[in-house]
Amino acid sequence: MLEIFQKSLNVPVKFSGIGLHSGKSSNITVLPAKADEGIVFKRTDLKLNNLITANYKNVSSARLCTTLKNSNSAKVSTIEHLMAAFYITGIDNAIVEIDREEIPIMDGSSKDFIEFINEAGSETLNAKRKFVTINKKISLTDQQKSISIEPNDYSLEVDFELSYKTTAIKNQKNKINFYSQDLEELYSSRTFCLYEDIEKIKKAGLAKGGSLDNAIVIKDDEIMNKEGLRNENEFVNHKILDLAGDFMLSGYRIFGSVKCFHGGHQLSNTFLKEVFKDKSNFKVKTFDNELKILTNKIKRHSKTKRKINGSSLTNKIFLLIKMSLRTDLLPRIH
Repeated sequence: MLEIFQKSLNVPVKFSGIGLHSGKSSNITVLPAKADEGIVFKRTDLKLNNLITANYKNVSSARLCTTLKNSNSAKVSTIEHLMAAFYITGIDNAIVEIDREEIPIMDGSSKDFIEFINEAGSETLNAKRKFVTINKKISLTDQQKSISIEPNDYSLEVDFELSYKTTAIKNQKNKINFYSQDLEELYSSRTFCLYEDIEKIKKAGLAKGGSLDNAIVIKDDEIMNKEGLRNENEFVNHKILDLAGDFMLSGYRIFGSVKCFHGGHQLSNTFLKEVFKDKSNFKVKTFDNELKILTNKIKRHSKTKRKINGSSLTNKIFLLIKMSLRTDLLPRIH
């Protein structure tokens, strides 16, 4: 269901874990926040100038993870999986207290974060959620990588493709609609790397906390993790998860049809800057009620299909409303 009001946590959430790149343990407390505060990170190990707003303009590095930095050089890194969890569970406002620089990697996906948030529950706030709709196709190409977005006024749909030489991945594709699909496979998909890249990554001072407990490792076309993959599209699903986390840095819920080939954090951040640099590219909207969204969506669809399985427009709207009220598909209903 496309919920029109902003949300925050019902009660605080606490967890801890090892940072993927730093190898250091950190403790996190996610606190409820007021409407329109957005997601704000607070470095509790710093006494002054310790607030960092989760916004694409504050991205200081996107090499192998997304790092934010405020005007006083306070940083927080590897935020993408937590930001994706906020997106999927419908949390718009939260204060994330952390006593080190890096967010814990947990199991390499957003699964743990989503479970913590769902246990805490959410609170609906008395302020409208802001959506961004796209006015025209926008594209960006960086060597062999590419990303584009086209208008889709009532959903976020991501069509992603990966291409690797290793037969463990090869060409893997998937398309995810964030408002009409069960997202469990998506948010459970883990980060991954090639075994031959590990030494190079560690020489750069990264992946100090990496292990088979928090990443999929591929060696000689084989998966080194004894349990194997969680789903057949786990590699590309994780890339879509990363994209959702990076798109959450827009400060809005973006509606659009995205196509991406071999993208990553840097491409996503550069693309957000491209989208928002020109106001003619987008509109910021709020909605009066969910029924209006559903009605407009069906009217738009009915222009190309006058009959939908023989059902009238009215019956189809009531069917969608009934489907939107299902609770067995959490957390995708937000």
